[in-house]
Amino acid sequence: MTIYNQQSKNVRKTWVIMIVFISAVVGIGYIASQYFNSPLVLYTAVIIAIFMNFSSYWFSDRLAIKSSGAQPVTKEEYPDLWNSVENLAITAGLPMPKLYVIDDNAPNAFATGRNKEHSAIAVTTGLLETLNRRELEGVLAHEFSHIGNRDILVMSVATVLVGFVAIVADMLGRIAMFGGGKDNDNNNILTLIFGIFIMILGPLAAQLMQMAISRKREFLADASGSLLTRDPEALANALIKISSNSQPMRRANSATAHMFISNPFGNGSKARKFMRKAFSTHPPMEERVAALIAMTK
Repeated sequence: MTIYNQQSKNVRKTWVIMIVFISAVVGIGYIASQYFNSPLVLYTAVIIAIFMNFSSYWFSDRLAIKSSGAQPVTKEEYPDLWNSVENLAITAGLPMPKLYVIDDNAPNAFATGRNKEHSAIAVTTGLLETLNRRELEGVLAHEFSHIGNRDILVMSVATVLVGFVAIVADMLGRIAMFGGGKDNDNNNILTLIFGIFIMILGPLAAQLMQMAISRKREFLADASGSLLTRDPEALANALIKISSNSQPMRRANSATAHMFISNPFGNGSKARKFMRKAFSTHPPMEERVAALIAMTK
């Protein structure tokens, strides 16, 4: 698959996610309007769905940066980091992205933005302390590949919509469970069932939206980043160091987890590793490292 095919695929995938989101929110709004006997609920759902799609495209990068606690940096503050990003931007033929640093000991990084002209890369202080320059450039090249492949568009849009789905599901579930339905004692059991159903369905829908972002994008970004630096071993070593650190990020959240190069919640127990492998938007780190090592042979 060429970079141009991947770019087109990600644009189409973004539209699919937006359409599915609108359909889901309007569908839930229609059911809720019938249940609460109020057309206003449906009208509100339509307005919110359109507004959230618009916001997810134009402002998702700012929300992702803000939610992670990232702060903009200058060349004077981090000269080595700045020079590495600047050199890779020239090599990749991409505009210089905005650069941010997250004050967090867990080594991690992500890229965001709606296109290459409006992109940003954020790294943690833990990443800067853990990796040497060669390994750091491998990680940065991986993030540049996400920018070049337009992965950042679909990932950033999904960040906003996934978070919103979870909030709406929780809100509707609580309204249904604790009041707000039809004023009829005979409907109490149905109200409880409706509330539980919405609270379960919402997070599940959010998870499915995240999983719609193919795991293959990480393998492609690893490969493209290694071609950019001509040094797959450096990225492999970086991933090994990152995965060996089980410390979770302080401001990790499920809505933005898919954007990071590594799971921001840490490694956890064996049971959690199994569940994460089954439902994660990232492939297992061992498989990514093996693929990179194979490129060196």
